[in-house]
Amino acid sequence: MVDDRTQDGTLGKGNGDGFAHLGRPDDIDVSIELRDWLFALEGREGHYLPGGVNIEANIVASEDKSGHDDTLNWVAESLKFSVKQPALKLCSYQTLEKQFVLIHGNSVTNGFISNLHLNNSLVNLYARHGDMKHARKLFDRMPERDVVSWTAMISGYSGCGYHLSAFLLFKQMRREPVRANDFTYGSVLKSCKGLGCLKEGMQVHGCVEKGRFVENLVVRSALLCLYAKCGKMEDARLLFESMKERDLVSWNIIIHGYTASAADTSFGLFQLMLAEGKKPDCYTFGSLLRASIQVNCLEMVSELHGFAIKLGFKRSDVALVRSLIVAYAKCGSLGNALKLYDRTMKGDLISCTAIITGLAQQNNFTSDAFDIFKEMILMKTQMDEVVVSSMLKICTTIASISIGRQIHCFALKSSQIRFDVALRNSLIDMYAKSGEIEDAVLAFEEMEEKDVRSWTSLISGYGRHGDIEKAISLYNRMEQEGIKPNDVTFLALLSACSHTGETEIGWKILNTMINKYGIKVREEHLSCMVDMLARGGNLEDAYELIRSENSITSLSSSTCGAFLDACRRHGDVQLSQVAAAQLLSMEPKKPVNYINLASVYASNEDWDNALKTRKLMKETGSCNKSPGYSIVY
Repeated sequence: MVDDRTQDGTLGKGNGDGFAHLGRPDDIDVSIELRDWLFALEGREGHYLPGGVNIEANIVASEDKSGHDDTLNWVAESLKFSVKQPALKLCSYQTLEKQFVLIHGNSVTNGFISNLHLNNSLVNLYARHGDMKHARKLFDRMPERDVVSWTAMISGYSGCGYHLSAFLLFKQMRREPVRANDFTYGSVLKSCKGLGCLKEGMQVHGCVEKGRFVENLVVRSALLCLYAKCGKMEDARLLFESMKERDLVSWNIIIHGYTASAADTSFGLFQLMLAEGKKPDCYTFGSLLRASIQVNCLEMVSELHGFAIKLGFKRSDVALVRSLIVAYAKCGSLGNALKLYDRTMKGDLISCTAIITGLAQQNNFTSDAFDIFKEMILMKTQMDEVVVSSMLKICTTIASISIGRQIHCFALKSSQIRFDVALRNSLIDMYAKSGEIEDAVLAFEEMEEKDVRSWTSLISGYGRHGDIEKAISLYNRMEQEGIKPNDVTFLALLSACSHTGETEIGWKILNTMINKYGIKVREEHLSCMVDMLARGGNLEDAYELIRSENSITSLSSSTCGAFLDACRRHGDVQLSQVAAAQLLSMEPKKPVNYINLASVYASNEDWDNALKTRKLMKETGSCNKSPGYSIVY
């Protein structure tokens, strides 16, 4: 029913002219006897109010003087007299829900709801503003629907991310005597891409081939996008090559499709695009920069940057600058990333995230990361969990538990940051590595969902604290809950055994890793085993392990270095010479190897060999060690 009461419950009038206060469209009694809008306008040359006032002219005049809001209010008051179309067009550019709800309500009370064109405008209006609930209610009540009606709904569902609803409505449309147009196909193909439904998309492709839009550029581009998103690059390439006309959108789609799987092909297609006289845009450069990241080619990033400048792109092109910052950061050139950031993109979330993450991954812990994080807070930049995780990693590496706690508190107070598994894992890792094992356990137990990294981080924390029993207990609980350990999990367990000298448990863990889970032994596992055996004085067993033919990993410099260091601690000259000979053949320029061997000779008062070793280090040019320094003056 129409609610024509004011807030005090009395029947209301707007400005003394009988204007009803209407509710939302779904509250309106659509059983009102409808009048024929076209019949009411029959014989009119234009759209006029009583007294000969032209609606379109007044809308333009009101908009010039007062702006959109006042114009819409004026139109809402006048709509009971005449046409709604000018008001609807005006609403299309404004997210002003109350005004176009009033327009819809007046169209019902004044008998215009039976007109197809008006209904299509209303459906399109609701769909454009994302109000699919009321768009669908109006659509279902329409006495007549054409391709514009169906396309407005399908496009609205697709644009709002309701891809399944869009596809189901398209199937329903196919059962009606309505022929789809190019916009219909473009929207439903977008939904097939969003759903990842290649089979259904190919069925739509079949419908296109049977219709008159087989060469339509919009439809072809939508098909290209579908095949590229679903990983069918061969089909996408065939379709692309068969296109009689290819615009920049088509080139961008096919180039972007190859960025993840075949970066070289992306660069080759880019050359062909330039040969055809097409000028790249920010999206083209974004795809090529992503391809450069895939192959970790900093030189290509620099070349693309220079080419963009040559083509006239400026610092004001935000999308391009953002892509360049991300590419430089991920390819290791944090200096260039910081220069671009300082000049143009201060406070930008994506740029800040890329730089902070790059600093965290490269263990480049200057004050830059903290400065950028402070800038984000001061500029009230919307934070996300990726930035916080990277900052926690930096705090972990520099062992700054105080700053880490502050960032944790900031994340708790922020409504923007989602505590996902990755962020909680970073918290566990930070607290465990900073010696706050109780806080690490608390963060672990609060997790509703745990992955293998969650368990591994806490196991590693127990190992660092020398609590092998809790580490093994947590590992057993992990297996009971059905979480499959990985090579890093076993590395954490072996490291714990190495620190506590639990040789027997270490052997059991290694056998479980190899025989039960089929995990290949890495050199880090072998180094832990060698260190564990050597700590217990079992140097012969350690040597047999690293030279065994059954050992899955060949002798490496890190393993041999760990063995040499153990021999030095136990003063075993013979095995030290064997280990040193192997190590010096692999790393003849590393001074620490000579120093360790000389220390073994010196501890056994073999001064001649100690002196010879020192002399050999000088002859090979290995004595140029980097001088140590301290921040304390």
